[in-house]
Amino acid sequence: MTETVRLADQIRRAFEGNAWHGDSLGELLADVNAKTAATRPIKNAHTIWELLLHIAAWDDAVRRRTGGTAVTLSDEQNFPPVKDTSEAAWRQAIEFAKNTHNELIKAVAAFPDSRLHGQVPGKTESYYNYFYMFSGIVQHELYHAGQIALLKKAGH
Repeated sequence: MTETVRLADQIRRAFEGNAWHGDSLGELLADVNAKTAATRPIKNAHTIWELLLHIAAWDDAVRRRTGGTAVTLSDEQNFPPVKDTSEAAWRQAIEFAKNTHNELIKAVAAFPDSRLHGQVPGKTESYYNYFYMFSGIVQHELYHAGQIALLKKAGH
């Protein structure tokens, strides 16, 4: 098994399940409806819905970076606004996030191990190589999964 296949598996586990730490993002979202996703139980905190769109935005940014594109997200791209809070829109957001995540997994699994220590386009920090970025996206998803777990508890 290549290192990038291992990294892709860790990214998959953070979202889909069988994660070492406990519930994955998908497991946390399984029983969340649109009303819960759009609720802001903690003043000045993001909603579950906003966090899901944020995760998808960064999954896509990392995927695009694997293709050699320097990606910087604007504030609106970083936390896209939720304009439609219907149940259908929530299901669409979940599917969008899943599809974006699956594309990231494919891109990382196909990424050559020989490029893992190469500099990520647009990044000037010497440590910011592909290995760092792929490991970081796992941490990013799990950090926000923890926030979602707390928001679910605060909303009940």
